[in-house]
Amino acid sequence: MKAWIECSQTVIERAKGVYLYDTNGTKYLDGVSSLWANIHGHSHPTIVNAIKRQLVKLDHSTMLGLTNVPAILFAKKLVDLTPNNLTRVFYSDDGATAVEIALKMSFQYWKLKGKKYAKKKKFVSFSNSYHGDTLGSVSVGGVAMFHEVFKPLLFRTIKVSYPSCYRCPLKEEPHLCEIDQLKEIESVFKAHHQEICGVVVEPMIQGAAGMVPMPKGFLKNLEKLTKQFGIHLILDEVATAFGRTGKMFALDHEKIRPDFLALAKGITGGTLPLAATLTTVEIFQSFLGEYEEFKSFFHGHTYTGNPIACSAALANLEIFQKENTLYKLQGKIHLLKTLLKSFKNLSHVGDVRQLGFMVGIELVFNRSSKKSFPVVQRIGHQVVLEAHRRGVILRPLGDTIVLMPPLSITSTQLRKLVKTTYDSIHTITQEQKPQRNSI
Repeated sequence: MKAWIECSQTVIERAKGVYLYDTNGTKYLDGVSSLWANIHGHSHPTIVNAIKRQLVKLDHSTMLGLTNVPAILFAKKLVDLTPNNLTRVFYSDDGATAVEIALKMSFQYWKLKGKKYAKKKKFVSFSNSYHGDTLGSVSVGGVAMFHEVFKPLLFRTIKVSYPSCYRCPLKEEPHLCEIDQLKEIESVFKAHHQEICGVVVEPMIQGAAGMVPMPKGFLKNLEKLTKQFGIHLILDEVATAFGRTGKMFALDHEKIRPDFLALAKGITGGTLPLAATLTTVEIFQSFLGEYEEFKSFFHGHTYTGNPIACSAALANLEIFQKENTLYKLQGKIHLLKTLLKSFKNLSHVGDVRQLGFMVGIELVFNRSSKKSFPVVQRIGHQVVLEAHRRGVILRPLGDTIVLMPPLSITSTQLRKLVKTTYDSIHTITQEQKPQRNSI
């Protein structure tokens, strides 16, 4: 906060497409989709017009005892797009809350099942995971820098190792590491399944941990273990949904059928706050009962299912269909993969990780030892400042530089984004002169 107060702030005044404009008229390429949320570019007319139409019809109405048309229509769309076991939708306002709702639903579900399941009070989550900043989502998180200070306020969880190939927690070769980490999870499930409500995971790639992809097949095997031991599978797709990984949802890569699915960020195309937690009819029905039984899920938000936000979300999906967004994205994903190869020329780039349009470029002091830069140097932050001077907005995760542009970015704009990132890393880490044709 001290550094933030002491530096002059960029004040964004307007945006169009993949560009942001500050109050001085300076133009910036939005390289992180305004915190991973923007999908089709800023001020897309389809979304803007949907918001305008809804605003003059109904701005807001509570969903406590009522509902509204856009909320119904969008829930139906979500059910149609997601695995066919997910047929119930609970709205909220942000990603952390969507995860927290899944945790509370899972816990209450087992409580309502009776004394046989009375011990089920714990959740399993992964090392270096991030699920939001409310106390429930922090409890299942695993990034010490974000969460350690709040430890006395959190509920206890069971942590298992995440299969990070670059920084393997088991110090093994990737193929062995994955197997052993699945064994660790199986061992935990076998010993504690009677105490475990569910396991929470970011499917296919961890975001805040530094864009760390899972090995192929790991998520499918995790799903099998949850079914085997009667444990809920909770997928946090707040960052990965709506095309980020190259498919509409990350779960589509391995055809996963979770018990809960948490969505937010890109759900409205990056325009308005909205989140949704999807679950099964079996879980929904467990909350049904007579009033005096108090089985209800007592959780609600003032702006739950806001009709303007739901209208924006409907327009977001309309664009996906009309503009063939996912189809057009595949070529750009391939181009991005090709462009990223040049970063091997930079000796302080330790690892480059990519899944679709989610990229993490990890900077290290020593590539051979994987030793990090001293924290005081804030190398990632310095690279971002350099990119800012060059007209690109980035945001680091420590010393990992994140690239996550809007899906609508053109090939020319994508080349600019990657080149600026490359040149900024080169400048800050004082590398050898960049090759002219490397990007």
